[in-house]
Amino acid sequence: MNIELIRNYCMNKRGVTESFPFDSDTLVFKVMGKMFLLTSLSEPEKINVKCDPETAIDLREKYDAVQPGYHMNKKHWNTIDMAQGLTDVLIRKWIDD
Repeated sequence: MNIELIRNYCMNKRGVTESFPFDSDTLVFKVMGKMFLLTSLSEPEKINVKCDPETAIDLREKYDAVQPGYHMNKKHWNTIDMAQGLTDVLIRKWIDD
């Protein structure tokens, strides 16, 4: 999945907004005012996705492409490296969660 597909997928969800609240490089998606996905425009192959704490740990153990959230609360956020061959189905599922 690439950043444009991620953006389109997120923006087609009800109540989702996008913004750059931190800087001109960090694209943030929110639903009902709460962040659920962040990505860097300069490094768009990686996304930070909010996750249930128990699921976050399970995903990190199962997939090398999933790491604790970079610059985020490690309990609630995972960084996903989409360049490591994950399927679009998995990435969409994790965004939905």
